[in-house]
Amino acid sequence: MTRTPSDEGSGPTGGALGSGPVIRSARLDAVDKVLVSLLQFNGRATYSELSRQSGVSESSARTRVRRLIEDGVMQIVAVTDPLQLGFSHEAMVALRSCANPEAVAEELAGIDAIDFIVLVAGKFDVLMEVVADSDEQFLSLIQRIRDISSPATVQVLPYLQTRKQEFAWGVR
Repeated sequence: MTRTPSDEGSGPTGGALGSGPVIRSARLDAVDKVLVSLLQFNGRATYSELSRQSGVSESSARTRVRRLIEDGVMQIVAVTDPLQLGFSHEAMVALRSCANPEAVAEELAGIDAIDFIVLVAGKFDVLMEVVADSDEQFLSLIQRIRDISSPATVQVLPYLQTRKQEFAWGVR
């Protein structure tokens, strides 16, 4: 997923969606789930369309969508292809043997060229997606990641081709 400037401030803690701790909650009712599903299919749907398809009033659909956004359940953004926007490099970067993965991930989150960071179990401690618009910027970014994460091992996995990128996995 590629972040856009409109992503800033959209999460529950003022950051991007998913930037805070994971909160598991049964706060979504059946109508909320229908609205999320409809917006995953068409993020440009009008409140009138959402109202008609979900069976609630237009004002209720508007209020619920705003609450879902404010609570950090979802965000409505344009998903872009970095290569089409002029970025020449896109890669997954994996860190192994981080002394403090949470602190490293927190510091890395401040770098704009990193658009996705997760703590993981298994061979690696942290995975992130990065973009750069030149060889020089890519090299500088990787060196900055190395400096922040040292003494961790940094593995760079450059993307050769994106075959599938979807964000409509539904709701449960």
